[in-house]
Amino acid sequence: TAVLSFPGFYGNHYGEWNDSQLQPTIQKLMKGYNRYLRPNFNQGPVEIGMSLDIASIDAISEINMDYTTTIFLRQRWRDSRLIFPGNESLSLDGRLVSLLWIPDTFIPDSKRSFLHDVTVENRLIRIFSNGTVLYALRITATIACNMDLTKYPMDRQECTLQLESWGYNLQDVVFYWTRGNDSVEGLDTLRLAQYSVESYYTTVSEAVYETGFYPKLVLHFSLRRNVLFFILETYVPSTLLVVLSWVSFWISQSSVPARTCIGVTTVLTMTTLMMGARTSLPNANCFIKAIDVYLGICFTFIFGALLEYACAHFCTMQHQTIVDVQRESNGMTHLANSTSPKKMQTEESTQQETPEQSVTCEGNEATDKKKEKGCGLSSVKQMSRRAASMMSVENPNNIDRHARVFFPMVFLLVNIFYWLYYLLF
Repeated sequence: TAVLSFPGFYGNHYGEWNDSQLQPTIQKLMKGYNRYLRPNFNQGPVEIGMSLDIASIDAISEINMDYTTTIFLRQRWRDSRLIFPGNESLSLDGRLVSLLWIPDTFIPDSKRSFLHDVTVENRLIRIFSNGTVLYALRITATIACNMDLTKYPMDRQECTLQLESWGYNLQDVVFYWTRGNDSVEGLDTLRLAQYSVESYYTTVSEAVYETGFYPKLVLHFSLRRNVLFFILETYVPSTLLVVLSWVSFWISQSSVPARTCIGVTTVLTMTTLMMGARTSLPNANCFIKAIDVYLGICFTFIFGALLEYACAHFCTMQHQTIVDVQRESNGMTHLANSTSPKKMQTEESTQQETPEQSVTCEGNEATDKKKEKGCGLSSVKQMSRRAASMMSVENPNNIDRHARVFFPMVFLLVNIFYWLYYLLF
């Protein structure tokens, strides 16, 4: 390989080939060369072969729906105007790119991109004796990737890297992968923080715009998220909070502060965990993610444990009220039975009342009506107590006993269904 030296590049002198077998100089090659006209002008399209080397994928953002990658893009085409005798190749300085025709390749889904320029612009120009030109670039680009986060964090994302021609249509240039799927290197050995590259393949298609049909190359690659991080950060803590809420089932119902404190604390902690799990995700989206479903399930069970104690405590108070009423009624019956002989004596004495006494008794009819109203109120209270006794539980402690079995069994079944659905479907 011969290397071109150009000490007088900026003085319109481009130097000469070092190899004595190569007679033409760069001035002779450039004589009559028009870099504004593509090769094979009016003779058919130029075939441009592409290959990629993925140096890194620096960041994948779910919020912005994009990823940032650094690539080495290599393009090959044949320019008959650059044929020279011999079997050698020439590696030129990257600053000589301005003297040659190069394809107008661009990345259509790129949001931001730049060409590295430390210590000089990272370009490579190599010309072969048969007129083949190798043009390589080092580019960093932020590229859009439409993500489906319904199964987050057990999701699998399909992203693409597209290459198109900006101004030359299919009648001017044709793109192709130089070695098919082997034209892309670096993805097999790539190591990412949250993802692993599952598979990739290349396709050749065409881009259709209002101005015509343009060549298009597409690299498809599949990224699967590593779920272990989210299991340790979100799933395990939320599951432990649910188990912690079940501790109240073994605490006495009379310990109101203890059970209330456990219920309220677990609910607030679960709310904080749910808010923290959404900080790295889009705030507004039109789908419910898998992690939202699981956190919602855990929050439901924790809140259900708090409601269980409220129901159990209410039933205990109702049961205690009914027991107190029954005791009062039994005491009144015993008192009435003990005073029945005295009532018989008073009845005999009333039969011997004088007319004046009967008159006074008739005068007390107003007070008897008031007593009848009091009896009506007492009957309403008795009916309400009977209705409460029908709705009460015979033994409120059984609520906690059943909850100790019901809550863990249902939570286990829901977990089995959840993991089978999101991992297998």
